[in-house]
Amino acid sequence: MKKCLLFLIPLMLLASSCGTSNPEYLLSSGAKVLQAATLTDAQIQAYVGQYVTQLDAENKVLPESSPYVKRVRNMTKGLTSVDGIPLNFKVYQTSDVNAFACADGSVRIYTGLLDLMSDDEVLGVVGHEIGHVALKHSRKQFQQALMTSAVRDAIISTGGDVAVLTASQLGDIGEALASSSFSRKQESQADDYGYDFLKNSGKNPWAMAMAFEELLKLSGGSTGSGTQAAAGSSVTSLFSSHPATQVRIQKMSERATKDGYVRPSAKKSTSAATSSTKKK
Repeated sequence: MKKCLLFLIPLMLLASSCGTSNPEYLLSSGAKVLQAATLTDAQIQAYVGQYVTQLDAENKVLPESSPYVKRVRNMTKGLTSVDGIPLNFKVYQTSDVNAFACADGSVRIYTGLLDLMSDDEVLGVVGHEIGHVALKHSRKQFQQALMTSAVRDAIISTGGDVAVLTASQLGDIGEALASSSFSRKQESQADDYGYDFLKNSGKNPWAMAMAFEELLKLSGGSTGSGTQAAAGSSVTSLFSSHPATQVRIQKMSERATKDGYVRPSAKKSTSAATSSTKKK
């Protein structure tokens, strides 16, 4: 209970600083935030589903006949759920280098990422994003976006039912998400999840370090890339809140070496999955 009160105090002070001193208003505002903070997993997933549907409508989703989609289907074969949440994969046609996973199990991969990386490297990035879902990071982030956006009152007014949000309200959620970020601890946990995801899938987890190296080159952290101008900004949006990329490369490299994996000697084609080369 003490934790809840500590959370509400700064919110009340903020309202007071804006010229509102009505105790009933302050208590009402605090109660609404508390209610929004206790949304069930099913409610959160329903709101996330509406948000993802909006994103799918705003982006070019490639059909099943696309080589990109066939490649993703092959890469993710057997990957059907995480923590009891069914996963669904779609590919957005865009030069941006990005991928994301949501609390409802939606995973979206951009063609820019597929063009840049091998299958195992893409799987490492996807594993990282799925890690945020499995570790409840995505749920907490979306819940916070609901609490801090203008959508809060619409959600609270429905009681236990799920409100049907307008395009404008979904846009408000998007803005709230854009201004939020995962903590360094959460990002490191997701990195470890991605590493274990590759390892448990029979892939060479060196792909995690190699994926980070590609992102570092693309963002201008290393010379010799030549693709920075084309996609540097999208890489910044993908890993802007993550720990320093060099640190992540070192951590993943050290883990792979300690586990007895050999770094692939050459960059594999993006048209086929790389194979595991663990020492015998």
